Amino acid sequence: MSEKNSSNCDHDCSHCGADCGSREIKKLETNAASEVGKVIAVISGKGGVGKSTVTGLLAKELTNSGYKVGVLDADITGPSVPKMFGAEDPAYAMDGMILPNETPEGIKLISANMLLEDLESPVLWRGPILSSVLQQFYKDVKWGKLDYLLVDMPPGTGDVPLTVFQMYPVDGVIVVTTPQELVSMIVMKAVNMARLMNIPLLGAVENMSYAVCPKCGEKLEVFGESSLPHLERERGLKALDALPIDPETAKLADTGKIMYAKTALPKTLEAIRNL
Repeated sequence: MSEKNSSNCDHDCSHCGADCGSREIKKLETNAASEVGKVIAVISGKGGVGKSTVTGLLAKELTNSGYKVGVLDADITGPSVPKMFGAEDPAYAMDGMILPNETPEGIKLISANMLLEDLESPVLWRGPILSSVLQQFYKDVKWGKLDYLLVDMPPGTGDVPLTVFQMYPVDGVIVVTTPQELVSMIVMKAVNMARLMNIPLLGAVENMSYAVCPKCGEKLEVFGESSLPHLERERGLKALDALPIDPETAKLADTGKIMYAKTALPKTLEAIRNL
């Protein structure tokens, strides 16, 4: 960016084509009615690995441990967080702030689906609009006092992850993967993006790591051997929890009852608490 135009810079590189060599971007701040503690992003790089499910389970675990939790659904074009918690009412504005939905357990939620009249309508927004909405979701939502804000990220390394990593004060990243080697390769793109942007990586959760035979209890590695040892040994990514294929958890997420899931993430919770 030339010196002549630098005064017009909004420090949001996600929609800027200029090669100014500067990445000094001011982090967003919340409003006077909000006090957000740690911000944890749940990423993958690959779609369909259960990132939103892991986010929902983490919200459940943290809430049951006595923490005040919010979930920001940054997967703008594929939002699923409200449905998991059975909280699909529209979000409203009051006194210049957005009021999030709140579950009976006190988890506060914001998602693009709360802005749509029809929950099945596609979200056809380009990069600058996505960036603007994401900024509003952080700084204009009346979060109140939160110990943790979980950010459910979309797959890939495009405009949305770039905006979140650049503009949100992210304290740590949880990476979600599955056993397949192809998935691990794509997940590493998101991991390397976080590393390039100096975002702390807390470790990896492997979803669909195995199934348990309902008759004999044998563990079945449906998608092959776990990739967690390889990611830890070869990629320097701490191995956290390995989650099974659990039809009951999937059913609870589909019916808005993720808070009743029995699946636990003890190592992931410990990593978050140690921040």
